Amino acid sequence: MVESHIAKTLEDALKTLNSGKFRIVAGGTDMLIQNRSHTGMPIGYKDNVVYINLINELDYIKEDEDNVYIGATTRLETILKSENAPKILKNIIHEMAGPGIRHTATLAGNIANASPAGDSLVGLYVLDASIKCQSVDNTRIVKIKDFIQGVRKIDLKSNEMITEVMIPKYDFSRFVFKKVAPRLSDAISKLSFVGAIRIEDNEVKDLRMALGAVYMTVLRKEDIESKYIGQSIGELKNNIELIIEDYNSFIKPIDDQRSNKEYRKQVALNLIKDFIMKS
Repeated sequence: MVESHIAKTLEDALKTLNSGKFRIVAGGTDMLIQNRSHTGMPIGYKDNVVYINLINELDYIKEDEDNVYIGATTRLETILKSENAPKILKNIIHEMAGPGIRHTATLAGNIANASPAGDSLVGLYVLDASIKCQSVDNTRIVKIKDFIQGVRKIDLKSNEMITEVMIPKYDFSRFVFKKVAPRLSDAISKLSFVGAIRIEDNEVKDLRMALGAVYMTVLRKEDIESKYIGQSIGELKNNIELIIEDYNSFIKPIDDQRSNKEYRKQVALNLIKDFIMKS
């Protein structure tokens, strides 16, 4: 028999997770789709479930001089309206879904779902976000690029839960989010792109690009980015074909019901080129 528990405090949730195997549900917008019944019957979870959406102590957006901190039960709509949230993330959330989903879904849930097409993830990779994982006896901080290990595979132990997303503050000269989908909102991306650049005295001081739905995880190649830091913006643009060649072998999308791999790859390369040439 499946057991369900509604946790109202973090301590309660962690104790529940420590007592056995439970699935964690906050907004549940991804899990409801994954577990839906095509016969119209109510959702039937196969595992025990702990609901954490009533844990008010995890519903917050805080900041200090270096970072923004977003609690695990903070809704996407709250982030969208926050003055403290990174502008890149707010732009992404604005196109992620309709208001009904944004008032229910959480950033932590989007991360835990670990879909290569998760729109928020491209922004979080570019922003070097970290994930705070807690259990009854331990707390650890994991970079998002290490936390997400594959399609719906994450570095989270059975007695742990995500309690916070930590996002460093950066000052970019320009950033772009592009979502390729049948509609801008309420649609899963065919692919997505975030580019961010900081230019000082005509020199590239920082360059970051991430692509979603073109690989088993979000694709960000810091080794490629570093090759072009220190160049003038003119040199960067003159090297566009080299940049495209650098990324070409790493972009490995799949065919699915939303698009085909040839289209995804060509559009991904076009987005990289467009971002560089307009910077």
